[in-house]
Amino acid sequence: MTSLYLLLWITGGILLQLAIYLGVGFWRHWQDYLALRTSAAELDMPVKPYVAQTAPETVTPAWTGLRNFRVERRVMEDAAQSICSFYLVPEDGQTLPPFLPGQFLTFRLDLPTATGGAEATLRCYSLSDAPHPNSYRVSIKRAPPPNNCQVPPGRASYFFHDHVAAGSLLQVRAPTGHFHIDRSDAPVVLIGGGIGITPMLSMLNWCLTEQPGREIWLFLGVRHGHELVMQAHLETLAAQHPNFHLQVCFSQPQADDVPGHDYQHQGRIDVNLLRRQLPLKPYHFYICGPTPMLESLVPALEDWGVPEARIHFEAFGPASIPRKKSALALLAAAPAGVTNGTNSALVVTFAKSGKQLPWQPAAGNLLDFAEANGIAVNSGCRAGGCGSCQATIRTGEVAYRQLPEYDPEPGSCLLCVCTPKTSVTLEL
Repeated sequence: MTSLYLLLWITGGILLQLAIYLGVGFWRHWQDYLALRTSAAELDMPVKPYVAQTAPETVTPAWTGLRNFRVERRVMEDAAQSICSFYLVPEDGQTLPPFLPGQFLTFRLDLPTATGGAEATLRCYSLSDAPHPNSYRVSIKRAPPPNNCQVPPGRASYFFHDHVAAGSLLQVRAPTGHFHIDRSDAPVVLIGGGIGITPMLSMLNWCLTEQPGREIWLFLGVRHGHELVMQAHLETLAAQHPNFHLQVCFSQPQADDVPGHDYQHQGRIDVNLLRRQLPLKPYHFYICGPTPMLESLVPALEDWGVPEARIHFEAFGPASIPRKKSALALLAAAPAGVTNGTNSALVVTFAKSGKQLPWQPAAGNLLDFAEANGIAVNSGCRAGGCGSCQATIRTGEVAYRQLPEYDPEPGSCLLCVCTPKTSVTLEL
């Protein structure tokens, strides 16, 4: 009998240990399953965005008007010798206030004309480094004319490359712009197409200095290795920071480009690549690149389920990127007579061009609307900061989608950030 009790006691102990083992294993798997579902839900369902840990950031200019800067030095940044960085120091020697990474500078340039004179022109270029107290950096690509096209080359970029040297003086407005990285601890995906890498460099350098633990992915898209910007710098940062993931994409790799060394992916940056590479997390996406890239990528991210509040973008060149939520809001708020965003009771008249057109809310702003209807408009930042697209209002009123940073003259408006409030006639 004693032996039977001993056998039962040993068997009971073994069964108890087995039950504990299976229970712990089940609990761990259940936790993993819940975590995976939570991550997927955060990514695919609209939820509240991360709240910044600091007070709301403003874009109040650090100074008003123009300030003189001297070019301290210039550095070519790519093998093709088409992108040059200009390091600028204030002529007055005063300490520079910090800016928000992703913002731009506005330059007043006296560009030479064919008659031998000079034409005052405003141009905006993104800051390409983190804030420093003694200098700014902009990285400018020489913009050649498109192939088989009569469009002239970029006058301002050629001016910088050919005429701005160490010691040159430039007139500069304070950093501004609404496209800048937030200061939360949310994981972030930076996407730069071509020269659109410049604001991403500013965001990246700032993040790795001020938020070294923040998860960062950088997707850089160029045609081939000769167009890579600051390759050594980016590779060094990736080697030093395990939380920084560098993903280089070549759309047209050349014979001397080595897969796995010079680039990680062949092709253009698209949402399928992002879905393959990114773990399921509630990322904020910051995108800067040419219009076709944004026109395909922004709607694709929304279709993927990324909330609109987590998609931030800036295009170089004319762009009108429709947003699903914004388009619905425009239709809901449109006056009587609007149908499907194409017919409107409001009429926009371009006096000099002789065009009278029904306003289309889907255009987003008057600058995009004018360009879509073949009306040439001088523009720079396309964010209400430089004043390049200022136009005189003959009759009518406009409404601003956001408060512009540049104060337009009385009786005029900034086309890039306004829409017609009533039927309006513009001096264009």
